[in-house]
Amino acid sequence: DRKVKKQDFTPNSIGEVIAKIVGPGSGLTHEVASGTGGMIIQKWRADRLSIGFFEYKPSMTFYDLEELSDRTIPFLIFNLAIRGMNATVVHGDSLDRKIKQIYFLQNSKDDSLAFSDVNVMPHSDVVTREFQVREWLEEAIDHIESPSVLGGENE
Repeated sequence: DRKVKKQDFTPNSIGEVIAKIVGPGSGLTHEVASGTGGMIIQKWRADRLSIGFFEYKPSMTFYDLEELSDRTIPFLIFNLAIRGMNATVVHGDSLDRKIKQIYFLQNSKDDSLAFSDVNVMPHSDVVTREFQVREWLEEAIDHIESPSVLGGENE
């Protein structure tokens, strides 16, 4: 993919520098061409450290990510889920909005030591509008949603 799609993995040191330039906070971070998540993980780390270990809750931050590559999507989702991050991952082209799937990662326990659930978003009219999907390139995966949501009855 490197020669055809011009993909390179961002070294951690570059991710750290960018995270320092952007700075912690704001609650919501958007990144296109997320790759395997190297830069967004550094941003998440900076956000977490700025809040403090005992005060930090995953619900304080949200990451909106987009990635085109079929090869990196599984790694991106895994890297977010094992860190307990809350995020949406749009698998498709950020420019023409032709999308394969959309995933919602949710730390249902709102616990900094817990993993995130991986939810598959339906190809519904609401999701299509919200994420500005021009065309769905794949059939919908069976809609999967966490049994427990923040603020729900299972807390």
